[in-house]
Amino acid sequence: MATDTRKVALGVLLLVASTVVILATGTRGSEVPGILAGLGALGMAAGSLLVGMSEENAAV
Repeated sequence: MATDTRKVALGVLLLVASTVVILATGTRGSEVPGILAGLGALGMAAGSLLVGMSEENAAV
């Protein structure tokens, strides 16, 4: 099966960036970082979906 390397690269980038955002918001105490952590969680979901759908005919 062929793998779409662009989807894998974008998915890994989203996963890494979102993980950094979530870990960075853990050190803050205000409300705004909570919103950023939520966006980081959405980024992690999107990244894992992209990595999971990178194969041909492979639905998650």
